[in-house]
Amino acid sequence: MDRGNAFLKSQIDRAVTQHGVFLSALEAHEEQAEDPRFSDLCSRHLPHMREHQRMLEEYQSQLGGGSAVAKAVTGMAVSAARDLADAARGSDYVRLVGDIVMARQSEDAFKTFREGGRMMGNRTLQEIGDIGERHHDAYVKEANRLVQQLFVEHVQGVDGAARLSAYTRLDAAT
Repeated sequence: MDRGNAFLKSQIDRAVTQHGVFLSALEAHEEQAEDPRFSDLCSRHLPHMREHQRMLEEYQSQLGGGSAVAKAVTGMAVSAARDLADAARGSDYVRLVGDIVMARQSEDAFKTFREGGRMMGNRTLQEIGDIGERHHDAYVKEANRLVQQLFVEHVQGVDGAARLSAYTRLDAAT
């Protein structure tokens, strides 16, 4: 196992790749979602996730990690993996569950960066970790509420979009 700066670079490289897969999934799901609530969830959180990816890649560059060739190969692999995974997952419910898992992985990495940065006196790493952890935590909380709603709707055989529009009509009538 690497030590010192080599270890830090390898962990940032892994975070860039893992978060890139999550970001790609959110971008795809914003477009693919059948349920407007899922699409809206992705739309609302994409700006933060793009900013996290930018911060990670910028820090990676400062550390001297992630060559252009490695990034291109990683990008192609991420795209192919996402396309294959999404082809196998046919429902918004299953896609959202997968997104939650990826968001939690990123959240854990950001927590580690925050606390590790704090302990080592590395302000940049600490700030990246703090911002990323807070935003991923907010995403996971919202995504969990939506996945619970989708679960209940699927079990009850209810169309969530129709139910949502019925509630909207009732609210407008009162």
